[in-house]
Amino acid sequence: MRTKSSRRFVLGGLAGVTSLALSGVGRAAPSGTPVRVGSTLSLTGPLGQTALVHKIAGEIAVEMINKRNGFLGRPVEWVLLDDQSKPEVTRSLYENLITVDKVDLIQGPYATAPILAGMGVAQRYQKVYIQSSMGIPKNLTYDMAFPATPFGPEPNKSYPKVLLDAMASTKTPPKSISVLTSKFPSAQFMAEGTRDEAKARGLNVALYLEYEFGTRDFGAIAARVKDANADMLWLGALGLDSNLLLEALRKLDYVPKRHFHLYPAPGPLAVSPDGDLALSSTFLEPAPPFTDRKDVPELAATYKERATKANVPYTDLDAQGAGMYTQWQILEQAVNGAKSLDDKVLAAWLKKNGADTIYGKIDFNGPNNHGPAAQMVKQVQNKKWVVVWPANFAPPGVKLIAP
Repeated sequence: MRTKSSRRFVLGGLAGVTSLALSGVGRAAPSGTPVRVGSTLSLTGPLGQTALVHKIAGEIAVEMINKRNGFLGRPVEWVLLDDQSKPEVTRSLYENLITVDKVDLIQGPYATAPILAGMGVAQRYQKVYIQSSMGIPKNLTYDMAFPATPFGPEPNKSYPKVLLDAMASTKTPPKSISVLTSKFPSAQFMAEGTRDEAKARGLNVALYLEYEFGTRDFGAIAARVKDANADMLWLGALGLDSNLLLEALRKLDYVPKRHFHLYPAPGPLAVSPDGDLALSSTFLEPAPPFTDRKDVPELAATYKERATKANVPYTDLDAQGAGMYTQWQILEQAVNGAKSLDDKVLAAWLKKNGADTIYGKIDFNGPNNHGPAAQMVKQVQNKKWVVVWPANFAPPGVKLIAP
């Protein structure tokens, strides 16, 4: 099937393939044999809601690259496969991308477990591997793997500190906390760090509970949250976990006093009747001061248009989409800066030069190629996510709202 954007879908078994090559208007378009970049996303399964955000942002990134000069003057084609939210499927698909499809370059998928699965394949074939959502940096042990999002080397320490600093700034700081988490590796990692930091600050951890990845019935879990009745609920959520838990709590006539969600599907939580004043982490939102950065206004406007057409519940750009766009920025700068498609040459260039991105300058000179942490806290206000902490990154007139 072809559309005017030169997109074709080839469905084979349970995996779909998207190949995208777009040219710009008003300047000489890239020409010659396309540079084929392969990757997977969890377009189905428990991670599907958030992976759709990555897909839309990735398509925009490829379009904007091809409006410039492509890679080395050649158009970029994205070969995208559905890993179904399953690490074992991810591993097989990356093997096929490299050995069967023979793509020139690869990009990492969304979410820690698929990223780790794909990284092993990348390492075996010595391919540069850029990803935006690896939540356990210490496991990014391959020296040609690069993070596109500034998690920092120890987000299990830096994330909780930023959040609890924000809570400590309120008139009534929480004295107790309930920590729930999916057994998804990065969520568990962050939950343990939050529990430890809360204890170090003298907060009572009223409940610490892990649940199976992919859980859909949160009734019994909600009952335990209500019984604990902590001043704050911290949820190591992925995708729709947040919505399902809050709905279950509502059925028990219980509303958490404050609630933080680690990796929720941003749209469903923001527009939910239960999502008001929900907190989450971020690195960029489409408002000042971030809209002063190069590419952000165009990216935000185009994303809103495409997300609306795709019936995405929340059409504003957020850190998930921004992370995917940053992946492509990093790869573009490496290829055109090094003037090469050789993976080892690209890796050396990135380690020497870093990359200028919509997140700011990213360096790869720390542990496991990580630079400094840059986490922020956002909150749902009037059904929109806005940065609330640190205060100097909040839009004019926006403040953290807490009981």
